[in-house]
Amino acid sequence: MSAPRFRWVMLLVGAAGLAFLGWQEWTRRLGAGIPDGIVSGNGRVEAVQVDIATKYAGRIDTVAVREGDMVEPGQVLVRMNTLELEAERAKGEARIAEIEEEVARAKAEIVSQESQRLYARHQLDRAERLLGSKTITRDEYEEKESRLEVADAAVNAATAHLHAVEQSIAVARADVRRVQAQIDDSRLVAPVRGRVLYRLATDGEVLAAGGKALTLLDLGDVSMEIFLPARDAARVAIGADARIRLDVRPEYAARARVSFVSPEAQFTPKQVETAAERDKLMFRVKLQVPPDLVRAHVERVKTGIRGVGYVKVDDTVAWPADLDRPFPTADAPAPVAPPAP
Repeated sequence: MSAPRFRWVMLLVGAAGLAFLGWQEWTRRLGAGIPDGIVSGNGRVEAVQVDIATKYAGRIDTVAVREGDMVEPGQVLVRMNTLELEAERAKGEARIAEIEEEVARAKAEIVSQESQRLYARHQLDRAERLLGSKTITRDEYEEKESRLEVADAAVNAATAHLHAVEQSIAVARADVRRVQAQIDDSRLVAPVRGRVLYRLATDGEVLAAGGKALTLLDLGDVSMEIFLPARDAARVAIGADARIRLDVRPEYAARARVSFVSPEAQFTPKQVETAAERDKLMFRVKLQVPPDLVRAHVERVKTGIRGVGYVKVDDTVAWPADLDRPFPTADAPAPVAPPAP
């Protein structure tokens, strides 16, 4: 190896050694003064991802947001083409108007038949008096009686027809409501406050039912997941006080709470027989960032930022001063990367 090349290799080795020593010193300082009642683990800030997908197949009219945009609950993100659905709705509304006219005719028919039945009833009552005085014959009386029965049947038939028409209009109205629901579902809105992570479709693109148009980060559900050895995880309680310190701003620590402790180890040897092997078991612990803290820094929240999570396993232990320094409020100079991703 030539002398110049050897010097370059030695310089690189020296730089790597200095970097390693610097990392060790930084880690030592971070861990210095941490009481026994507090455990820690490395992790990164994460947020729940929410897919915005179509319920029905169709063509996109407009995607109203871009990657990185902040969105609010109820905000329209994507509009699907609804021309065919609107035509179907108009057809259904016309059918309803037609059936309503038929309902009016059916009601008028009932009124007419009831009038004829009333007349037949009067004729029969008169015939009954005349029959008693021998003024008419039995055959004439029975004819009046038969006319009343026919009138009764006509009223019943007209009433049944009205009920059938009313059922038809109920079906037609339900069909219009179904189409209107499809039109409403063609406006894809944000279910949460968050940030657009991925734009997966463009204007004019045809999506199948369930096709994804966007992916959002739910900034109301921000957390850090850390891994703790079995001996530490066993001492962690749900709801325990926690702190999150980010690599980019280690001078601050965000408050958090333990929201989940995995019931199963993430790294498990095939045979767990010795104490040394049991020490290899690592359990996932989720540190939830309070929503109010996320809201205070929502414009700067980013996922993927790495850091260290600290969990208090002994309530009698106080937080060290360097872990009890909250991120500045909105009035103070904002950190480069906030407590929550």
